[in-house]
Amino acid sequence: MLDEALLDTPEGLAEADQRGLLRGAAEAGARVRTAARHAVEAGVQDLKPDGRPRAVLIAGPGAAATHAADLLGTLAGAGSPVTRLAPTGVAPAAGALRWELPGWAGSVDLLLISTPDGTEPSLALLADQAYRRGCSVAAVAPAGTPLAEAVSGAHGLFVPMATAPYDHDEPLAASSPGVLWALLTPLLALLDRVGLLAAPPEALEQVADRLDHIAERCGPAIATYSNPAKTLAAELADALPVIWTEGTSAGAAGRRFAAALAELGGRPALVEELPLALAAHSALLAGSLAASADPDDFFRDRVEEAPALHARVVLLRDRPIGGLTAAPAARDLALSHDTPISELEPEPGDELDTLAELIAVTDFAAVYLALASRA
Repeated sequence: MLDEALLDTPEGLAEADQRGLLRGAAEAGARVRTAARHAVEAGVQDLKPDGRPRAVLIAGPGAAATHAADLLGTLAGAGSPVTRLAPTGVAPAAGALRWELPGWAGSVDLLLISTPDGTEPSLALLADQAYRRGCSVAAVAPAGTPLAEAVSGAHGLFVPMATAPYDHDEPLAASSPGVLWALLTPLLALLDRVGLLAAPPEALEQVADRLDHIAERCGPAIATYSNPAKTLAAELADALPVIWTEGTSAGAAGRRFAAALAELGGRPALVEELPLALAAHSALLAGSLAASADPDDFFRDRVEEAPALHARVVLLRDRPIGGLTAAPAARDLALSHDTPISELEPEPGDELDTLAELIAVTDFAAVYLALASRA
C-alpha cells in the first residue's frame, strides 16, 4: 500500500531514495545541458554530413535503447525509419547480450549505440561490424569503457555520457530519468545535425528550461495537493493504470510511463493510443477491473484486507482541447463504467518541449509511487 504521508515528507523520501531516482528527475534539466555540452565537445556541431541516412539503427541494452528509439522515431517521423536492434541472449547481463546488424545495412545507414554501461562485448563487435559494412557509427556511453575504444577504432563518433556522482552508488535503472536524458540528448543533437529532426542547441536549452520548470512544480518539497506528480501517484496507489494517449508525442511518453512503472515500482500498466484504445480496452473496463465490479468492497476490513485492484484511466495528451479529438469519448467510456480518470496535458510549446514535459511529470509520478510503496 502507498504511504501517502511519506509523499509530503521530503526527508523521508530522500532516505527511501537509495537509487537517486528523485535526484535524477530533479536534475534532468542540468543533465540535458551537460549532455549537450559533451556533444559539442565531441564534435557533433562540426560534422558535415553528405545527406540524410537511409535508416537509423539503435542498439543498446534494456529500456534505455528502447525509449531512445521510440522517442527519436516519434520526433523524426516517417522521413527516415528508426529501428531498434533488439538483443538476443540467455540473460540480461552485459556479457550475455548479442546484437547483429540486419543484412541490408550498409554505407547509407547510421548506427547509434546508447548504453549506460559500455562494457558489453557484443556492442564493441557491432561497432566493428558496422565499420566493415561502411555504416556510420556514433555512440553514447560512459567514458573510458571498452565501447569507447571500439567506436574510436571504427572511426566513429563517441560522446561521453553525462553522469552524476551518485550514479555510481547503485546500479543504474534503465528507466531512471537521469539515464534517459544523458543518453537521449546527444542523439538528438546528432540527428538534428544530419537533418532528421529539429533539435538545435537553442531547442535543447528550451527543453532543459522546461524540465527545470517541471522540477519546481513536482519536486519533493511541493505538497501533494499542488503537485501534479504526487497527485497522480496517490491516485494510482491501488489502481491498475490504463494509459490512453492522444497525439504523436504522447504515445511515446505513455509507453515510457508504463515501462517506468514496471521497472521502478513493480507496477503493471496497460497503454494504448486513442481512438483505438476505446475498442481495445472497452471490455476491460466493463469487467472485473471496473470500480463498480465489487459491490462488497464497501464492507472490506480496511486494516486487514488489501483493496481490490481496479482500473484507473490516465489520459496523456499533447494537443490542445478542441478540434478533432477522441478525449470526450474516452471520458464518456471511462465514466460510464465508474472508472476514475486522470488527465495530463502539457503547456503550449514545440513538440520537443511538450514531450519533455509529459515525460518529466510521469517520471516524477513513477518515482513517487515506487518510493512511497516501498516504505
